[in-house]
Amino acid sequence: MNKIITVSREFGSGGRELGKRLAEHLRIAYYDEEIITEIAKKSGLAEEYVKSIVERKTITYYPITIGRTLTTTFNPQLELSAKIYAEQNNIIKELASKSDCVMIGRCSDYILREYNPFKIFVYADMSSRLWRCRQRTPEKEYLSDTEMESRIRGIDKGRARYHEFLTGQTWGAKENYSLCINTSNIAIKDIVLPIAELFKTIYMISNDK
Repeated sequence: MNKIITVSREFGSGGRELGKRLAEHLRIAYYDEEIITEIAKKSGLAEEYVKSIVERKTITYYPITIGRTLTTTFNPQLELSAKIYAEQNNIIKELASKSDCVMIGRCSDYILREYNPFKIFVYADMSSRLWRCRQRTPEKEYLSDTEMESRIRGIDKGRARYHEFLTGQTWGAKENYSLCINTSNIAIKDIVLPIAELFKTIYMISNDK
């Protein structure tokens, strides 16, 4: 079975950078926005619409936990959401079956649980997250610290709601992950090597059992 790393992260914590650097260091596949693109292709829906459903606008009153079949009153928006969630599930499993890889977010830690993935959760204090967001935000889109913090918290709230919606688990709860990393005041490039070595050691131990 392929070796999988999943990365869940607070917005602005550097989780996406960590996942990409880990994939490059380990020379394995990396999947992030590619998942959205594939969902859009297979569902026939616009990428921006798919992204809004997958990342921000979960319909909380429609409990579509993966693997559970439900009968509901027909609603076109709910039907589209269900289609997107089903495609996401299938695409993530399809990509994981191809080779060792790093998956970013989108409940991949839960969807790929049969692979026994190395599940990372990345978090940081607000000042570090504000700093990281400032580094990648165009000057013309300037937001005050209060506005930026509000955006960060809003995105995290959406991720938490989406994760609980699909998995029934609490997003960020330490018992659901192999490794939780506080990246406050840390350069992501400096922690890639030890995390990669830990990942390889854990899988070596697992294969010896």
